[in-house]
Amino acid sequence: MLLDIRNITVYRGAVKVFDGFSLQIEAGCSTVILGPNGAGKSTLMKLLSNELHPVFSLDSHIRVFGRARWNVWDLRSQLGIISWDLQHDYLSCAMGLNVVLSGFYSSIDIWRNQTFSDTEYCKAEKVMESLGICDLKDREFGFMSTGEQRRFLLARALVSDSGTLLFDEPTSGLDLKATFLYLEQLVALMRSGKTVLLVTHHVHEIPPDIRRVVMLKDGKVFQDGTPEEMLTSEKLSQLFDYPVDVVSLRGVIHVFPQTGAEHRGSL
Repeated sequence: MLLDIRNITVYRGAVKVFDGFSLQIEAGCSTVILGPNGAGKSTLMKLLSNELHPVFSLDSHIRVFGRARWNVWDLRSQLGIISWDLQHDYLSCAMGLNVVLSGFYSSIDIWRNQTFSDTEYCKAEKVMESLGICDLKDREFGFMSTGEQRRFLLARALVSDSGTLLFDEPTSGLDLKATFLYLEQLVALMRSGKTVLLVTHHVHEIPPDIRRVVMLKDGKVFQDGTPEEMLTSEKLSQLFDYPVDVVSLRGVIHVFPQTGAEHRGSL
């Protein structure tokens, strides 16, 4: 079992985000967590990465890869995380190669006490080559574009051979070309055998290889099923409280406002 959450209650400050929340995801099942802002997606991410913990209760638990207790560094070596928070917090002075090497220690940049073998340097070079970023390895992270930074963080996650990758809205802030290239890389990873957990509110980010869609709304599992069952006009309209039509093109879902819907409601 990749993830087993049962009956947990979670606060963010004074706000109760989850109350009696449960969710199970089988190992090897690439899954998208889909929902509007405020649904609880970022809280779920922080639970997965061990940055946040539920209220203690004897009849509740959260287990990742079958374990309730993890050293956070050991967990991050098995669960590669690519998130906006990590991108925002990463040291701008870190050199590209060091960003990738830091994946071996799940650290932010590399430090004097960390050592790397020739094999690890070679692995970092191969991963950068596969993502087309070798020519940027001597550039500082802060002087890279958003898309370049995202690819280095992906390389950081891949270098330690994590079997499961957690993506948090991977195309946020990317231009059109960078978005398509990044989604192509995500699909290639899934087809190479990686398990992907994708957390997003962007329907177009969902790759055709995703096997399960979990819809979150107001801190609860709103709907749960296969992409064919979940990614429909009716279900997505209910999830986002806005009438939309769904169009599938080459296996990728796109949504459009229903006729006249653009005039309803306000932001």
